[in-house]
Amino acid sequence: MKKTLLILITIAFVNGINAQGNSSVAVANPNVEGLYATPSICAKIIRLELSKLNKYSVYDAFDMEEVYDQDSSYRNNCLSKSCLIEFGNKLKADYMITGSYDLLANKIVITLKMIDVKNGTIYKSGLREFTNQEKELQRMTEIVMKEMLAIPVNTELVDRLKFDNDIITKSNVGKVSNSGPRVGVGFMTGSFYEFATRSKQQGGMDIVPAISMIGYQLEAQYVGTGNFSALAEFILNVNGLEQGKFLPTLSILNGFRFGSAGWEFAFGPGFTLTRTSNGFFDTEGHYGNAGDYYSVGSWNSDFSDYVYENNDDPNNTEMLSDDDYTNQGYVAEETLDERASVKGAFMFVMAFGRTFRAGALNIPVNVFYSSRGSGGIAGINVGFNVTKSKSTIGTGL
Repeated sequence: MKKTLLILITIAFVNGINAQGNSSVAVANPNVEGLYATPSICAKIIRLELSKLNKYSVYDAFDMEEVYDQDSSYRNNCLSKSCLIEFGNKLKADYMITGSYDLLANKIVITLKMIDVKNGTIYKSGLREFTNQEKELQRMTEIVMKEMLAIPVNTELVDRLKFDNDIITKSNVGKVSNSGPRVGVGFMTGSFYEFATRSKQQGGMDIVPAISMIGYQLEAQYVGTGNFSALAEFILNVNGLEQGKFLPTLSILNGFRFGSAGWEFAFGPGFTLTRTSNGFFDTEGHYGNAGDYYSVGSWNSDFSDYVYENNDDPNNTEMLSDDDYTNQGYVAEETLDERASVKGAFMFVMAFGRTFRAGALNIPVNVFYSSRGSGGIAGINVGFNVTKSKSTIGTGL
């Protein structure tokens, strides 16, 4: 008896499933605003996605032509519940589906509703906002359709197409730009430190080896996902103004920004203006004070006609030759010298930092090191910018 009852319940359950699976559905042309797609194309997309679900018997466009021929108003203006019920009765369909596809500013809004023709009620409905990518209308329809019918949806697909109210960094949705002013301070190291503290008479700058930095950064994102962005950064700085110096630099960096915390690493070449001459440092004090710098030009003009007293033998004198400094083991090398002519020079820049956010305000903080030859500048800079809008940067996934 129990087995018979179980069999009867199973048969009833299977018949219920088959009854639902055999339910017929017709799609009325939806309303379309602001898109290139026509109502008939959107109706075809809905029919296609319905058929792929394999849950209903879906009327195709040819099944509906006879009713359209009888009353053409059903073709484009049948959007209300009462009209859909009439249309469904004429088609002898169990359910009717229609909706709207609207472009609103920079988003596409899709609304679908499913009418139970026999009971005259709205059986199911669904709505979702998507980013403005019209070529993905079919996938957008798939998402709304499955959500309306309580069918699992690919979450990655939803994340890529959904419209986010917040500023985001997806490659096919939008970007965050940290372009804006920068201020900071740099500390000179190595040969730059020596150049900064050297006296002006010796070709140095005679300044404190810590300089202010005022500039502006422009950046462009060329690759991005929700947790990663690759950036091209252009930074123009003017340094040392507080000490009466004009030291311009231009850096072109390749940057990588990670995660929601905004950690960033960047590196690349820089360009600046400099003054150098070939010369040597008299570290032993043979020709003056120990540590004095002599350029080859100043050596030739100031010392070639002077008598030099040999330190080893005060009674012995000899005429200096143009290359006498080489006899003391000195080698002329290119050295920073304020007395020389201006020319261009390259450097290598590395930076690491983080962007702090307070609402729409972004505050990037970076530590950096700029190296050239045997010296460099290490420092920190801070910037700010206000996020004003979201901009589309591509459609590639």
